[in-house]
Amino acid sequence: MTYCVGMVLERGLVLMSDTRTNSGVDNISTFRKMFHWQVPGERMIAVMCAGNLATTQAVISQLEERTKEPGERENTLIRGRTMFNVATEIGRLLRSTIEDAQRSNGEAGKGRFTASMILAGQIKGMQPRLFLIYPEGNFIEASWDTPFFQIGETKYGRPILIRGYERDMAFEDAVKLLMVSFDSTIKANLSVGLPLDLLVIGKDEFAPLHEHRVTGDDAFFETISSSWGAALRSALDALPSYSFDSPGGSG
Repeated sequence: MTYCVGMVLERGLVLMSDTRTNSGVDNISTFRKMFHWQVPGERMIAVMCAGNLATTQAVISQLEERTKEPGERENTLIRGRTMFNVATEIGRLLRSTIEDAQRSNGEAGKGRFTASMILAGQIKGMQPRLFLIYPEGNFIEASWDTPFFQIGETKYGRPILIRGYERDMAFEDAVKLLMVSFDSTIKANLSVGLPLDLLVIGKDEFAPLHEHRVTGDDAFFETISSSWGAALRSALDALPSYSFDSPGGSG
């Protein structure tokens, strides 16, 4: 399992992903799930992956055309005229990769090779855009009504994002919000874990504004984790007390 979040702000895009993969409690590994490419001054594109690792790695390899000789390679993402075109190409590759894997494995392969992706980025002359791409190859785009997408183990971190998100928030506040969301998910599910990869893409920057890997000894993340736990306990203590003697429950 994994957990990835992509978020749209007025200032640009913020992405975060974990790196844990597991095939049981005795087979846990670390693999990067966030990838990005750029053409300085022209485009910045990032992809995050969740699902079957072999499937997502195969799609990333095809996007970068790693089957060709080095001199013949031309990244598919760099050729797309719009982010919509890029999303369409990734969806096509994802669907065909899953279908090929399932076909090769027969009945035993059904449902085993599924994956989903978040695509984020901006091409010069256009707005930053964020897409959620499904295993079937279709996709949806973020809007101010739905300003963030999650893939993987989404349920534990979602309530925090819903309550804390504001479209005009600073990048630093968005990173803090994502860290709380990830900390809550890590605490609740062992299939999500550190390190975390963070990428901030400023509007019209066409390059990473900020890129960071959050490891187990990251002092800021540890402070966020402990402070959030203390704040929750304090908030709980501040709520009205429940009473067994009062009909309404409160004393």
